[in-house]
Amino acid sequence: MTLPPRILVIAGSDSSGGAGIQADIKTVTMLGGYAMTAVTAITAQNSLGVTAVETLSAAMVTAQIQACVSDIGVDAVKIGMLGSAQIAHAVADALEGLDAPVVFDPVMIATSGSVLADGPTVEAFGRLMALATVTTPNLPELAALGGFKAVRARTGSLLVKGGHGTGAEVEDVLYASGAIRRYTSQRIDTRHTHGTGCTLASAIATGLGAGLALPEAVVRATEYVHRAILAAPGYGAGNGPLGHTLGRVPFDEA
Repeated sequence: MTLPPRILVIAGSDSSGGAGIQADIKTVTMLGGYAMTAVTAITAQNSLGVTAVETLSAAMVTAQIQACVSDIGVDAVKIGMLGSAQIAHAVADALEGLDAPVVFDPVMIATSGSVLADGPTVEAFGRLMALATVTTPNLPELAALGGFKAVRARTGSLLVKGGHGTGAEVEDVLYASGAIRRYTSQRIDTRHTHGTGCTLASAIATGLGAGLALPEAVVRATEYVHRAILAAPGYGAGNGPLGHTLGRVPFDEA
């Protein structure tokens, strides 16, 4: 039996289940991985926005990472919401000696528009971009990080997500190993896109953990996100969650 790749997700919790740790676990599981977590913050949120945030201590985040690494082991890491500059630096410290691919999703603003990273936290992102196998900003995040040239010079590979663009197609662009690869899909007219960034990054990490090359991991991840948007259950009055199980009950199909 082939063992599932062990994916460590470092991110915040979303009480409504659409994004953050909850979306990450669903994604990793659906794509055949074994999900572990280091929770950075607890949020009270739903499709309409974030109403409360409590950040954990940097020491607690480090302890969670060490607990996973020392026993289960890690084949790939996904980093999402961090909550504070102290946590960002603690995560960088914990991962510097880890021999596993790292996918960094520089979460700053939730789909609803709520701010999830202050100035000092964004400044601390530099260390994580330097550690990352690939950094996955959307267009507003790319601008907040100083633009394409600034980010490209600081990270291993760069995937610029085009969901915030315009036009009939969504274009994600991967800059890796001296090559530029473009991934296009039909834009879906829907408000149910809560957690797309979290889902994409975790899907990429799962692919990398399973041994896929980065371009192939991105292909599978973008296809999964596209299908999950199409399968969205329609919950919530605002930016609703994706349908991570793609409308299926896998247990019943076994």
